[in-house]
Amino acid sequence: MTPPSASRRPTRLAEKSSTDRAALDALLDAGVVGHFGLVTEDGTPVVIPTAIVRDGDRVLAHGSTGSRWMRRLAQGVPTALAVTTYDGLVVARSAFESSLRYRSAVVFGACVVLPDTEKEHALDLVTDALIPGRVAEVRRPTKAELAATLVLALPLDDWSLKVSAGWPDDEPDDIAGPAWAGVVPLRQTYDDPLPAPDLAPGIGVPPSVAALGR
Repeated sequence: MTPPSASRRPTRLAEKSSTDRAALDALLDAGVVGHFGLVTEDGTPVVIPTAIVRDGDRVLAHGSTGSRWMRRLAQGVPTALAVTTYDGLVVARSAFESSLRYRSAVVFGACVVLPDTEKEHALDLVTDALIPGRVAEVRRPTKAELAATLVLALPLDDWSLKVSAGWPDDEPDDIAGPAWAGVVPLRQTYDDPLPAPDLAPGIGVPPSVAALGR
């Protein structure tokens, strides 16, 4: 497992910096959406949100072959991928010391295009990572769908990670005061599935979707 480069380690709130690769993997596995930063052909900086899935020592992203930003990343331009989870509120005795519990990482590097021989398997990984078991419930992608899809991989070779998981850090005078302090953890859950308006009668919720609500 490759540790982050020393030059990438945060200097602001350095005590929250982490070199734990397992913690990075846990964040990437929990974070459904990542934001790719890149510079376009005309020199304009852009940040693009997209679904991401970790596959071992790389992060997978997919999109249309007609997407300008996908084609740009496919050229191997430098990029930075930011992924953040919001895990709760740190409620201090003062507004100044109140904050968030979070995990945040930036992965630096250049994407590579997965060849056609790997594309279908990678898309299966993406589907089952988002909805475990869904691949077995749906038809296989057509040749036209595969041809219209780019799958990119960003290696986990260079990264920076910050983890904020602490408690309020109040001043002694505030600790002695009457204000409450603590942490309010955030728990995210799926709501009941909503059937599509054009769903044929008699088709029930599949096991993969039903399991999300549990």
